[in-house]
Amino acid sequence: MTGAGIAVIAVLTLLLFGTGFLLGRTARPVRTSDVGTPVEHATFETLHTASLAAPPLRAGLTEESARRSARRLRSLLGTDALCLTDRDQVLVWDGEGDHHGKDVMHHVQGLLASGRDTAFHSDCGDLDCPLRWAVAVPLTVDHRVLGTLVAYAPRESAVLARAAGEVARWVCVQLELAELDRSRTQLIEAEIKALRAQISPHFIFNSLAAIASFVRTDPEQARELLLEFADFTRYSFRRHGEFTTLADELHSIDQYLALVRARFGERLSVTLQVAPEVLPVALPFLCLQPLVENAVKHGLEGAVTRSRITISALDAGAEAEVVIEDDGIGMDPGRLRQILRGEGGTSTGIGLLNVDERLRQVYGDDYGLVIETGAGAGMKITLRLPKYRAGVHGS
Repeated sequence: MTGAGIAVIAVLTLLLFGTGFLLGRTARPVRTSDVGTPVEHATFETLHTASLAAPPLRAGLTEESARRSARRLRSLLGTDALCLTDRDQVLVWDGEGDHHGKDVMHHVQGLLASGRDTAFHSDCGDLDCPLRWAVAVPLTVDHRVLGTLVAYAPRESAVLARAAGEVARWVCVQLELAELDRSRTQLIEAEIKALRAQISPHFIFNSLAAIASFVRTDPEQARELLLEFADFTRYSFRRHGEFTTLADELHSIDQYLALVRARFGERLSVTLQVAPEVLPVALPFLCLQPLVENAVKHGLEGAVTRSRITISALDAGAEAEVVIEDDGIGMDPGRLRQILRGEGGTSTGIGLLNVDERLRQVYGDDYGLVIETGAGAGMKITLRLPKYRAGVHGS
């Protein structure tokens, strides 16, 4: 949770404890086995309830998330009824007097337009209905009113109005986090599209040309290469999942290298060393292929004899360590630093920069690429992948 979210909850805790006291809520009796004072116990209960309401809201403001969080939010406020709306309809009603649901959107129209809290009398004709007054608070993200939180009570209450505002602000923090999650997903999808676009049309043309050259001289070889090409493109352009497994990524690389070897023959030598225990490790999709493509490009560029590429994926305790090394032309370290700062231009080093940024986004800054190179000295790229990281699962 963000620092802002924690600060809001801290303020909310104090306000809600006061709300519960003034509205007549009583904490359950403190047993001798309970730890802490009644105030500490009430604080714990409030934080626990808030923690249970948070996960559904991280999916955004929908009927499902509203349904799953409404009861917890009403418990935080200690009110008789609570409803959540979007800009068009009531998403959920929790508590007594659900017949008031049909009038909610009429009462909050001004709030949706102005973004300002409002209070109103329910004007209920049912003498047995306890809901006589309500306060509505906007749910705002990036200055946009997404919906409202409406709390009902038997009588006017300044304390409930203030507490509803604090709860609504806390809900907004969760909705902002949901927006960040969506933005992150969209960014990752855009980066994968950029990598797919980097799969050179020249590579595709040259692969098909190499396959065509075997059609008459070695039809079986042509058939095998065509299947490799089909599987490689199918994997590279798949539409589901932002993560994959090391096994699938290495398999795709093997298909890519088979197509490269069909063109360059003995000019390219590849050594692959993989520890079986790291094959299930999850990693960002299309994370290794751009690095191998970079090694092939720099390894064969200007080479008149043979180029050697070594790929290893080894067990390193809680991590898998992947190393891709070539003996090609290398790169000036200053030029490499420019590329990793995004100063390489629109087409230069996009694969290195893209992979480095995605690794840092997923695992943190300690997990960026480690690159050793020099002009004429080849290039060695090392990346570390945690064997387990919450939210990272191969598909």
